Amino acid sequence: MARAVRGIEPLVAEEIQRSSLGRVRGLRHREVWFEPSPQADLLDLRTADDVLIAAAVVDGIGHERSALSRLARAARGLHPGRPARPDAGGLEVSASFVGRRNYTRYDIEDAVGAELARPSGVPYHSRRDGRRPPPDALSWRVTIEGDQAVIALRLTDRPLHRRPYKTASVRGTLHPPVAAAMARLARLGDARTVLDPCCGAGTTLIEAHALAPHLRPAGFDHDPAAIAAATANARTSGSSPFLWGVGDAGRLPVADGCVDRVLVNPPWGRQVPPRGALARGLGPLWREVRRVLADDGLAVALVHDGIPRGFVVEETHRVSLSGRHPEIAVLRKARSRG
Repeated sequence: MARAVRGIEPLVAEEIQRSSLGRVRGLRHREVWFEPSPQADLLDLRTADDVLIAAAVVDGIGHERSALSRLARAARGLHPGRPARPDAGGLEVSASFVGRRNYTRYDIEDAVGAELARPSGVPYHSRRDGRRPPPDALSWRVTIEGDQAVIALRLTDRPLHRRPYKTASVRGTLHPPVAAAMARLARLGDARTVLDPCCGAGTTLIEAHALAPHLRPAGFDHDPAAIAAATANARTSGSSPFLWGVGDAGRLPVADGCVDRVLVNPPWGRQVPPRGALARGLGPLWREVRRVLADDGLAVALVHDGIPRGFVVEETHRVSLSGRHPEIAVLRKARSRG
């Protein structure tokens, strides 16, 4: 079972199938169910937040607190025995559900976690009252949609979205699986150059280069701290062909029509206020994207305030991020009239 940002489940399913990682069986809220291929390395899945093994599917989970007893019985019947990782420092459970319930996520976690820990003799680390489990705890997850619950186990020591290369960060940094989804939508196979005019910590370009190592990526940002973070992350990723520079996204130091792909998450004011030429609006950014983009190029943008003028939309995917619902838009330059 792959966990995903809401809205990109179809893109996760497409990656699984195109990369021969498995056979997709179905999609649920933030979940893609699949049978992995025998030789699949599931750690290569970049658009997913996490990958887990479904240990139990429990039907008849209602909205009343009696559902907690049903979940506890299902967990008791799993008999996990010794931990999957012998060096695990106990276990923890993370729960989520869709819709209103007469119980909380912590009620679910404690009901399931106590039963999973009992036969293995390891401590259960509750998240209630803001407590944080130790980083080496074995991770279980419970998700509920409708009247069906899934109890699943992560076999790795960290979720997939926590990229090893991301050692430096800045405010507003893009979630790596979303950046990976944008890169896949950009159809990078025949591209040579890719530009991010608001690169932040470099996530979009590092994800693009992981998908298409032949690319020549270039990233600019108004904030020198962001360029320092991007440089450090690219170095950690083991990739070297990046060009990073401090620059204004409304006045890019790039020639007309020389960029095959643009990947951009513009500043939208909540975490990163627009600066420089963008302080009064994003119009200068979109004019620059149109200027530098080749006639047959593509721009993939995370847009919060509608599709910018001057572009033709090829496809969109509405996602949920930080309590907002922006769209990933795949854009081409509109042809000039006359």
